[in-house]
Amino acid sequence: MKPSHIEHIGLAVRNLEESIRYWEDVFGLQCYRVEEVADQKVRTAFFKIGDTKIELLESMDADGPVARFIEKKGEGVHHIAFAVDHLEEALQAAKEKGITLIDTAPRPGAEGLQIAFLHPKSTHGVLTELCSKPNDES
Repeated sequence: MKPSHIEHIGLAVRNLEESIRYWEDVFGLQCYRVEEVADQKVRTAFFKIGDTKIELLESMDADGPVARFIEKKGEGVHHIAFAVDHLEEALQAAKEKGITLIDTAPRPGAEGLQIAFLHPKSTHGVLTELCSKPNDES
């Protein structure tokens, strides 16, 4: 597996609208997309900085993964996502290297990407997401 670039950095936030205003007012960035990802129980907002994106994540469920994250650690960096070609092959390569997979198969994510997460217990504490466009799958 060799990532092509950092696809995005995910930030857990309590209030999406307030956080959008912060990124727009302080940094002059433009939020270009807001969407719900129902199976992950989040609303997301995206900003582009060069080739990298910032993804804001607001929980839609008090018991959802992002809400639990904020309860334990507070708002802040939730995960880092890497763009890869052939996500299934990348997952297999990670597994063969002893990485614990949260997702053993790709699933739909925001912006139409296929995603899968690697467990932070085997990635030195960093929740890591692998992403690919659906047509990059083998």
